[in-house]
Amino acid sequence: MRKSNWKKTIARLSLCAAIGVAGIHIGSLQTASAATPESEKLLDYGKQYLGVPYRLGAPSGVTYAFDCSSFTQYVFEKNGITLPRTSSQQAQKGDKVARGYLSKGDLVFFTNSNGKGIGHVAIYAGSNKILHTYGKTGVTVSSLGTSYWNKHYVTAKRVL
Repeated sequence: MRKSNWKKTIARLSLCAAIGVAGIHIGSLQTASAATPESEKLLDYGKQYLGVPYRLGAPSGVTYAFDCSSFTQYVFEKNGITLPRTSSQQAQKGDKVARGYLSKGDLVFFTNSNGKGIGHVAIYAGSNKILHTYGKTGVTVSSLGTSYWNKHYVTAKRVL
């Protein structure tokens, strides 16, 4: 091996080692979230309810109105995954996911309006969007990057 090639090889190995020691994951640089056939199916199923009204305390299993957790419970159930009824109970399920590693189909949890406890749940839809239901809009897709959702973000869980 020539001296110049040897130096380049050492430099490359040193860089790889430094990245590994620092805990930098090249995958975290990607902006698009990974999608699986299951997550795409789940999101497609949920999107068919766009515009369905929001109603606090909507009963489980109905489709004429949803609250946030009855919506996630229903969509996941129709895709073979059983979730508890409330957003705080749902937050106890699955594996925690760092915000930078969200994938389509992850459950995303937010505080309630006073900033205490889990008060809202949504489904991560990719490209920094969430599929959920609330207020006058009912079932909708919102940007996770708005100041409201940023301020109230708590955690995310992967149950798929």
